[in-house]
Amino acid sequence: MDARGAVARINLEAVRHNLRVARQLAPGASAIAVVKANAYGHGDLTVAAALKDEAELFAVARFEEAQKLRAGGIRQPILLLEGFFNRSQLEYAALNDFQICIHQFAQLEALEQTPLAAPVTVWVKIDSGMHRVGFAPEQADEVFARLAAIARVVQPVNAMTHFARADEPEQRAVTLAQIARFQQVTAGKVTATALCNSAGVIAFPEAHADYVRPGIMLYGITPFGDKQGTDFGLRPAMDFTTSLIAVREHKAGEPVGYAGSWVSPRDTRIGVIAVGYGDGYPRMAPPGTPVLVNGRRVPLAGRVSMDMATIDLGPDATDKVGDEVLLWGEGLAAEEVARHVGTIAYELVTRMTARPRLEYIG
Repeated sequence: MDARGAVARINLEAVRHNLRVARQLAPGASAIAVVKANAYGHGDLTVAAALKDEAELFAVARFEEAQKLRAGGIRQPILLLEGFFNRSQLEYAALNDFQICIHQFAQLEALEQTPLAAPVTVWVKIDSGMHRVGFAPEQADEVFARLAAIARVVQPVNAMTHFARADEPEQRAVTLAQIARFQQVTAGKVTATALCNSAGVIAFPEAHADYVRPGIMLYGITPFGDKQGTDFGLRPAMDFTTSLIAVREHKAGEPVGYAGSWVSPRDTRIGVIAVGYGDGYPRMAPPGTPVLVNGRRVPLAGRVSMDMATIDLGPDATDKVGDEVLLWGEGLAAEEVARHVGTIAYELVTRMTARPRLEYIG
């Protein structure tokens, strides 16, 4: 008997392959590899190291994420997608080759008022339609003019935007309007532009511009809810696995798990697997959500608990304690699991806790 708890096995060659797919889709653009949120749950330092010869730039959301990459030996420029939020962060960014996105006047004023020890590359975030952060198009000329007067800002500045509905093919006109709005306010005024997240890389070649920002697609997951990464030549980078820790006979009419919410319609064999919401597997995964056991699909049975979940192996099952169970990955797309749960695959991979062990191959 040899069983173990949840393990996320990360294939770094798959990550590199997926970045190359992004490059093939946008052959004229440089790549900003997005490794925020611990590289979408895949391990930011290890993923960044694997891509150090492949990506021109890395991007993170938070200042602390960029600090971690620098402290871990990552030497490429790092783009702070949310920018900075105090003077010390700005000074640190300039000294450590962090490129900064600015999206509000408070950040612009801090740049004007802070004498920096080194030049800083600035990306101006234009709100072309997301309406979350960014300067309104009618504010852009003022922002560009004020930045041009700051000695320690590399000139000309860059500009970026973020698509709100690029992952919805039926809303193509919305994204085209965002592209047109952004191009109108930045034409002839900036050094480089970046518009495309993963959905834009795949679906909007007319917006590839100077840089693209592949994020979720680096990890083999598509941003399109009715598709999966393999539809676009991507390879899943994570196999999230666990093992059977018990197999028991179960009679028809008997419930399983908390609240007895699932009752077996037949005599069967129930498998207990070492994963739960304490590992980041979603508590709301309903009965019927598939897992792979010895290459075949079997459904969840009963509620997911903190440390365990139960699966209906079937009456003729020969599976035994210690057999590996694939929760998502090669052969069972995270996108499919997410559809059963009623969420998106982004959430599945980023919500894992510190308990599952990360193992790297490739």
